[in-house]
Amino acid sequence: MEDKDSNKNSKKVNKTKLAKNLGICRQSLYYKPKLPTKDLALKKQIEEVLAQHKSYGHKRIALHLGVNRKRILRVMKLFDLSPIRKAKMPLKKQDLRQKESFNANLIGDTEINVPSQIWASDFTYLPYFNNKFLYLATIIDCFTKEIISWNLSSKHSTEFIAQTLNEAIAARKKPKIFHSDQGSEYKSKELSNILKKHKIKCSMSKKSSPWQNSIQESFYGKFKLELGHPKCYETIGELMEAIAMQIYYYNHKRIHSTLKMPPAIFYQRFCQEG
Repeated sequence: MEDKDSNKNSKKVNKTKLAKNLGICRQSLYYKPKLPTKDLALKKQIEEVLAQHKSYGHKRIALHLGVNRKRILRVMKLFDLSPIRKAKMPLKKQDLRQKESFNANLIGDTEINVPSQIWASDFTYLPYFNNKFLYLATIIDCFTKEIISWNLSSKHSTEFIAQTLNEAIAARKKPKIFHSDQGSEYKSKELSNILKKHKIKCSMSKKSSPWQNSIQESFYGKFKLELGHPKCYETIGELMEAIAMQIYYYNHKRIHSTLKMPPAIFYQRFCQEG
């Protein structure tokens, strides 16, 4: 009897010492966690979302799956899952200089609470074969975050931007303010005449201040990542089709982190509730 009791006591002492050496409570030695199985299942779901929405961060994935975002973040860190991210470019000294504005920035701290209150516009270039470029111009409603008009051109010109603006005015109620950077296309007399005709105020970011048109900057950053390099498309026709599909995806399927839903759906719901 004494030998059996001493064996039991030695086992108890050994487990107590083991737990102490590991820095855990003794009960943990008997606990079989259930989380790894659940985490693996969630990992698969996250990978499926990232396959379709390549730049989704943990917040958008949480909204898509209806799962707590802290849990999504923990599992993504655990399995080293991450969306496509654009490399941050260091600011140059000249980027920090402020110059005289052509037109005042009218949006500033303006509270935006209805559609067609402020539209923001910009254009970007997409390189393709033989060192040629395709230019994409977009106009975004700053409240709904929806692209309400867009155009493609082989060159950037005043007519290219003016056409995009005219199509936006035809598609939606005209805005009170039209915001852009200080590109020559936006300073043109033709564009100014369109704005005056429709009694739309012109607003412009300060020179070398892209953050003052942040909604467009953010859109183009994500858009280019999700589109992929334009040179991977065999023809310009394929590239144009891919651009159209990507814009449709942004408007109708991609969850916007601020809206908690795609922009087009947000606009439809706002109109229905209004």
